[in-house]
This record gives sequence, structure tokens and C-alpha cells, in this order.
Amino acid sequence: MSNSEFVDLRSDTVTQPSPEMRRFIAETEVGDDVYGEDPTVLRLEAKFAAMLGKEAAVYVPSGTMSNQAAVRAHCSPGDELICESNCHIYNWEQGGPAVLSGVTCRTIPGQNGVFDVEDLEGLVRPDNEHLVRTRLVCLENTHNRGGGRIFPLENIQRICDWAHDQGLVTHLDGARLFNAVVASGSSADEIAQYFDTVSVCFSKGLGAPVGSALAGNAEVIQKARRNRKLFGGAMRQAGIIAAGALFALENNVDRLAEDHANAKILVEAIQEIDGLQLDPPEVQTNLVWFRVDPDLASGTQISSRLREHGVLINCSGGPWMRACTHLDVSRDQVQHAASILREVCSQPVESGAGKASGPY
Repeated sequence: MSNSEFVDLRSDTVTQPSPEMRRFIAETEVGDDVYGEDPTVLRLEAKFAAMLGKEAAVYVPSGTMSNQAAVRAHCSPGDELICESNCHIYNWEQGGPAVLSGVTCRTIPGQNGVFDVEDLEGLVRPDNEHLVRTRLVCLENTHNRGGGRIFPLENIQRICDWAHDQGLVTHLDGARLFNAVVASGSSADEIAQYFDTVSVCFSKGLGAPVGSALAGNAEVIQKARRNRKLFGGAMRQAGIIAAGALFALENNVDRLAEDHANAKILVEAIQEIDGLQLDPPEVQTNLVWFRVDPDLASGTQISSRLREHGVLINCSGGPWMRACTHLDVSRDQVQHAASILREVCSQPVESGAGKASGPY
């Protein structure tokens, strides 16, 4: 069975470009982006910066590169950034701040990825030759490990105002920022206004095949562009892939509401199944995290059984599983997946059966 025959809920990164997007890509005009001559890249960067209310933007191959280019643009070796303990920058980017930029991370606990200004009080280190220099505060919105949690706008304002008052800079890992926009009703520029830089991924819910972008003022984006080159991410006729991102921005933002509605179908099924527990219990966008009771089975066993029935949901370690709705799964397919999940969890699972369904 090929992956195209599965109901694939592993991630919103698995989306395929639509026929309309493919036509747009095929017809796009390209040039050399390193020379600043690719018209489609320039158009994408200008549109993205305008949507976020920023002066400039730079298109990069991935969200990890975008985040790390921002960290290096803001910080120097021996600096420290503050972030939430389960955030992507700290957990899933191979220690990039330390490895690439000589920057250490100071983590603070959040509630499903969310914290407030009171959690930051006293964390700015004094000017002392023995200590790292506190420089940057990073937030994530929506928060992946927080179950797609939307970072409340009032918290964002308080945290960023505090950071700027302390002489710090702020960065938003907004890989799924437009999910937060659609679900909360706040505009992208309304959220982005509090941050010095904002990163957004086009290859998740927006459905483009490749790429992210970083927005900020012209000076910091020029630094980030140099970092893109340093990290090996400078591209030539990049309009071929930037066209998919541009199409996504122009056509696929509002439809994210469908993914959020489809996630509720999975939520209802999980709530009905003995041995499964939503964690976090509130699902606000398109990410559904849940735990498998060991008396029922292991996460890898459930994932393996689902695969046998044509449904892909990853085990994310131990009892944890994550399902992700996106534009390539219809409401009917999600309803089918929910039915299969009920069926699989109603049957005994042999001890030791199954293996991990794939990387996180």
C-alpha cells in the first residue's frame, strides 16, 4: 500500500501541491535569488513582510533554518535566550543555538506551551563577567507540543513589552502562525507587531512543498540573509519553490478552519475510547495529542495497528501519539480514521506487537 492510499495524519508537512498550485509553479518566472533577481522570491518576501507588518523578509528552505538564522542575527556567542521548555527551538533543532551560534538556552516551564510575564521576572542575568548575557526571548505560536495551543495575545504583549523594557529582543517561532490567526481572529500583523522577528512555515498547513520565511526590520533581515548563506541555504532559481509558498499565502490561509473542524472529529472519538486520553485536553487548532493507557496497548502498537487498517498516526515516544489534520485529508477521511481508531482500540493487542510508525 502506497502512502497515497492511507489517511495520513502524521503531520501537516505531508501535504502535496494541488493541481492549481502545480500550474502556478510551472508558469512562474524565476531568476537568481543569490543575486536578488528572482521575481517570484521577491514577490513572496514582499507579500509576507507586508502581511506581518514588517520592513523585510527572507525566504529560507526550512523553519529550523529560519529560527536559527534569527537566533544568530540577534545574538553573539556567550549570549543566552529564554524559551519555554517544550518549544521547538530547544527540543527539535539539534541544539542549534549552541552548535551554530554559541548561544545557550534557559528554559522555563509553561502550561501547554504558554507562560506569562511573571514567569520571566528575575531571569535577566546581571552584567557580570562570570555570566552569560541574557539577550533574546522566544515564543512559539501555535505551540506544537502544547497541542496546537494558541499563545494568548495579551500574554504576548505583556511578555514582549517586558523583554523590550529589559533591553532584550524577541522572536516568534510562528511555524503555524496562520493556524493561530484563523482560530483566534487576530490578524498576522496584530500578533507579529510585538516581535523583532517572526518565522512562518509554508510547508505545513498552508500546503506548499518547501520553505519558510523570516520577517523583521531591514537590518536584522540582512543579517539573517548572511546567516542563510552561512548555513548553506542560499538558493538560485528559488522561484520554482517560492511560487508554491506564494500560492499558499494567497489561497490556503482561510481554509485552515476546515482542518481545525476536522480535528474536533478525532477529539470526539478519543474522548469516547476507554484507554485514550487527550493531553492537553483542549484542542484549539489542527494538532491532537493523546496518551495510550498501558493497560490498553503501547503507542507503537496502536500506531502499527492503525497502519494495518490504512491510517497513519505517529507514536511520538512512549504512550504519546499525535494526529494532525491538513488540507490533504477530507472530512470523510477523518471520520473514517476516527472509526478505525475506535475499532483498533476495541480489540486486544498482543504483547510486544508493533513498532514505531516513523520519526516525529
